[in-house]
Amino acid sequence: MTTTSALSAADAVHEPGSESGADPQTDGGGIRDVEIVIPVYNEDRDLGPSVRRLHSFLTGNFPFTFQITIADNASTDNTWAIARHLEQLLPEVRAVRLPLKGRGRALGTVWSTSRAQVVAYMDVDLSTDLAAVLPLIAPLMSGHSDLAIGSRLARSSRVTRGAKRETISRCYNLILKTTLHAHFSDAQCGFKAIRTDAARELLPLVQDTGWFFDTELLVLAERVGLRIHEVPVDWVDDPDSRVDIVATALTDLRGVARMLRALSTGTLPIAQLRARLGRGPLPAPVPGVPAGLARQMVRFAGIGIASTAAYLVLFVLLRGSMGAQPANALALLLTAIANTAANRRLTFGVRGSANAARSQLEGLAVFGLGLALTSGSLAILNATSAHPARAVELSVLIGANLAATLLRFVLLRAWVFHPHRQPAPLAGGPPPEIVSQAPAVDGPESAEAGR
Repeated sequence: MTTTSALSAADAVHEPGSESGADPQTDGGGIRDVEIVIPVYNEDRDLGPSVRRLHSFLTGNFPFTFQITIADNASTDNTWAIARHLEQLLPEVRAVRLPLKGRGRALGTVWSTSRAQVVAYMDVDLSTDLAAVLPLIAPLMSGHSDLAIGSRLARSSRVTRGAKRETISRCYNLILKTTLHAHFSDAQCGFKAIRTDAARELLPLVQDTGWFFDTELLVLAERVGLRIHEVPVDWVDDPDSRVDIVATALTDLRGVARMLRALSTGTLPIAQLRARLGRGPLPAPVPGVPAGLARQMVRFAGIGIASTAAYLVLFVLLRGSMGAQPANALALLLTAIANTAANRRLTFGVRGSANAARSQLEGLAVFGLGLALTSGSLAILNATSAHPARAVELSVLIGANLAATLLRFVLLRAWVFHPHRQPAPLAGGPPPEIVSQAPAVDGPESAEAGR
């Protein structure tokens, strides 16, 4: 298995500061408290001003000893020459060079060889206000938390960026909450720190060498029971960002699918790592809930097929007397109520009358989105064709209803029936906050937890 730390320090990192025999990570014979890594690829314009600004800020405002490491991953412009110059100019700065590209590879390689107590990283554009550096690091130095992340999606964060990137970021984090049951709010903010001892345990399991590195590390940290601290940040988008959004999004989705497979099949040694870190056994699954996303999807799909069939029957029966739009709305409303009730009990294992009314109201809100999808599809069809054939009309409705069904699953799992929002179990059952920290997955790990 290829990991971010697969390259040895000797092969992957060139450290000019070590040629004199001095250890670049020590300060007066002591180990630095914090090593902040800035991964760069062809950043010769921003690197100099950003490192000087960061160094000046830390020198005047940071209570811990620090090292700034510029990790150049295979730049082809003047980035490496500038990094070497900064290393010679500023005593707390060192430069390392990797022969291969990849932000995750750069972070994994430097972090795995660091001698600091805490390792961190930030993007070279310094989009995050530096006032958040101390709130990020302090909980790790005190031992309160194991990993800290900046969050642009926290309520108190102040973020300046375009609607496109905002929408993509929120959709990506919703996908993580729905599929991997993640509880952190912002996976991709380029502002994170982790205790070095925890990093050494997790890094051998992290496979991604690019932008999915952050997500993979965070998901693993949650699964093994590490405490993650979130810091609201002031963040300004870099208009000169050269990240290929589409390619990065596709790579991230493939990474999510890979992690789902690994967690479902039990190939990741989560239970063993929890034991080694002293985090205890995996929490037991919620009684009555299918163990893992795959089984929940199977039950939801079965209920969805029955709902779709019932919807089509009702639509055909009602259309003649009511017209297409009213028949669509009534058929969808009736099946949505039945669908929410069935999924509440059979898919997500929620029993009893507590919060049943709230669940139905929220289910109706989800129904409203489905209605907008199907009604919008009908409106577009009628606008483009005066008298569409019945088969075409039904085909359009089936497609729209399937899209609405997928949306319904995402919202039911991540919002309506999320474990944090359910009543506390009876005495003897696991408390909701423990259950939600490491939800059960299909495979050997979940089987062991359920025994």
